[in-house]
Amino acid sequence: MGYESETRNGAPTGTRQLAARLGATWRSFPAAARWGALAAVALALYWIVSSLFFGGEQISYRTATATRGTIEQTVTALGSLQPKNYVDVGAQVSGQLKTVHVEIGDAVKKGELLAEIDAKVYETEVAAARARLADLESQLAGAEAELVLARRQYARNLDLAKIDAVSRDVLDTSETSVKTIAARIGSLKAQIEQQKSTVEGGETNLGFTRIYAPMDGTVTAQQALQGQTLNANQTAPTIMTISDLATMTVEAQVAEADVGKLEAGMPVYFTTLGAADRRWNSTVRQILPTPEIVNEVVLYTVLIDIDNPDGRLMKDMTAQVFFVLGRADDAIIVPVGAVSENRDGTARVSVMGERGPEEREVKVGLSNRMNAEILSGIAEGERVVTGVQSGNEPAGGSARTRRMGFL
Repeated sequence: MGYESETRNGAPTGTRQLAARLGATWRSFPAAARWGALAAVALALYWIVSSLFFGGEQISYRTATATRGTIEQTVTALGSLQPKNYVDVGAQVSGQLKTVHVEIGDAVKKGELLAEIDAKVYETEVAAARARLADLESQLAGAEAELVLARRQYARNLDLAKIDAVSRDVLDTSETSVKTIAARIGSLKAQIEQQKSTVEGGETNLGFTRIYAPMDGTVTAQQALQGQTLNANQTAPTIMTISDLATMTVEAQVAEADVGKLEAGMPVYFTTLGAADRRWNSTVRQILPTPEIVNEVVLYTVLIDIDNPDGRLMKDMTAQVFFVLGRADDAIIVPVGAVSENRDGTARVSVMGERGPEEREVKVGLSNRMNAEILSGIAEGERVVTGVQSGNEPAGGSARTRRMGFL
């Protein structure tokens, strides 16, 4: 069936008839159906407009500028500071610690009196030993006088025996007397030597009651207090510790995975918790071969000596240690997050160009946790892509950030 093409009142007659029929059909539907249809149309229009003007994921790039500077490749470890040279001053005799002449922190000189142990018992022993020695020496003098007389009597009897003026028994008796006295003298001399040793030992023990500094240094610890009784029968009890604080040693604990990269003489520096902005430079003195196992982790002790002229470094300070494996000056540096490794071992970096990111192959030198050295492929001042921020939120919001090479 056709429609009229005649135009009346500005509209074709057929169009008016079609509109009238559509209107009649629309009014024939229930009211609920008509409202549902309108809602569906409105929703469709909303999605069309959203797709046209707001649709698609908005992508922005995080970038950094390739700069020129210094980069270091290091192995890090924690350590503690200890005096390089120290002595535990102990007691070699037992007794009550009568007097302590120094305190912790005092500077002492070699030979300075540090402490005294009650010496009464040792003074008595020395006095008795000396008296016994004097008695033996007196006996020796008497025996030597007797020997002189016995030898004279024996000589006379020997002359008288030649003319039969004395009996054989008298001659033999005088001869035996000489030998007996000589033997007693020998015994006395041996006892005297023994007693001299006893006297010397007693005097030595008496001297041990006065304890002197074995070296120049500072008193860094005191283990025994004045009035305390010391027992030196089995082990020498420690009274105090004297340390030379002019040279300190960092005892760094290095994991077994990193210790193979270290060697004696390599450069190292460290900072302390109290002065994180000050760097102390030195070299590795020694790597101890015997490890320490802490919670099933194998740690090797590395020793680093450092001069301490101003006394800023103190015993048991915590040190953050950096062993320098390599260093490059005046190098092109980019954030390590901008570098992606290829399967063949080469590396690539995305550089921002006029049309967006452009991938380039680069040659990487030293790298650490923060930066990487670029030997070729990038010039100073170029911007490299370090990550991609996706979503419609501005930078710094909750949008997702992805590192280059893991898109």
